[in-house]
Amino acid sequence: MLRRSLLVFTTAAMCSTPLLAQETRRVRGTIEKIDGSTLIVKTRDGEDLKIALADKPMFTAIIPATLADLKPGTFVGSGALPGPDGTLRAMEVHIFPEAMRGTGEGHRPWDGGANATMTNANVETAVAGVDGQVLTLKYKDGEKKLLVTPQTAIVTYAPGDRAEVKAGTKIFIVAALKQPDGSLQATRISYGRNGLTPPM
Repeated sequence: MLRRSLLVFTTAAMCSTPLLAQETRRVRGTIEKIDGSTLIVKTRDGEDLKIALADKPMFTAIIPATLADLKPGTFVGSGALPGPDGTLRAMEVHIFPEAMRGTGEGHRPWDGGANATMTNANVETAVAGVDGQVLTLKYKDGEKKLLVTPQTAIVTYAPGDRAEVKAGTKIFIVAALKQPDGSLQATRISYGRNGLTPPM
C-alpha cells in the first residue's frame, strides 16, 4: 500500500504543474554517472548537470503499454502537436493507474515543442482511422480529439526501485529544485525501465 501511495503521489507530481514558490526546472536526459547521492546527467540538449538527490527521493518506473490498452473509460495524459489541418497528433500517451483518475484534468500548453499541448482526460471513444486510432478525450470543461499513430509512445507507470537507476538510465524530472548556489536537487525522479526513454 505504501509503494502504491508513493507511485500515486509521484505520478501526480509528474502530470500536473507544481505550484512551488521555489524556482524549478524540468530535466530530460541520461545519467552519465552517479557520485554518491549526486546524479551526473547529460540533458537532451547536451547540457551537463549535477543533480543532488534529496533525502528519501521517490522513484517511478515508466514502462511500455500498447494501443490495445487505450480503452474507453481509461484516464490518460497525452502530449500532442497540431498537424497541418489542426488535428492534434499524440506524441505520447500516459495511462494513469485508476487511483490517479482526475489528476491534472484539462487541456493546457506543454513544453514538448512549438504549440504543444497536454490533455489529461478520460477516453470517451476510440475509433480506428486511416492514419491511426482517434481518441475522444473528455474532461470537465470540454473534449479534444487526438490521433494516436504508430509513432506515438504509449506508456504507463510502476513503482520504481532506486537500484535500477544507474549510468545509462534515461530520466525525467518534472521539477528539479534550484538551490541558492545554483545547483539542482531532485525529490522525485521518473525513469525508463529496461532502457526505455521516458517520452515526456
